[in-house]
Amino acid sequence: MSKLLEEKMRLFETMINTADPKLAEKLVSDKAPFYTPASSEPLYGAEGYLSVVYWMRKGFSDVQWKLEEMISDDSRVAVRWTLAGTHDGEFLGVKPTGIKIKTTVMNFYYFNDEGKITQDIAADGMIGILRPLGLCK
Repeated sequence: MSKLLEEKMRLFETMINTADPKLAEKLVSDKAPFYTPASSEPLYGAEGYLSVVYWMRKGFSDVQWKLEEMISDDSRVAVRWTLAGTHDGEFLGVKPTGIKIKTTVMNFYYFNDEGKITQDIAADGMIGILRPLGLCK
């Protein structure tokens, strides 16, 4: 099944870079919770996940995720992403700076028996976004 999950992650890469709602419905479980600093409550399902993508695009309209490496087993995939974009919109209260960011982000994705994502746990990649904007040292 890991080969199947790797294929799904390639589709997932396309989904987050295009914000394709049909792909999101195909790949994300309706019950999957997602967390973002933009919401105090978890957001659920494909719509919830896409709201995280839209939140990032408000601050970085050209944001793109590139899947660099992945390791999988029967129900999980670990992914190393390169995230890049230009800070051209307000983000976490910071006005646009024009700063181009590029950082590495690690995520762990969990899948149900239907092959849909049920959980996305992000490692501390946000620091790579916050540091260039002067929000942390």
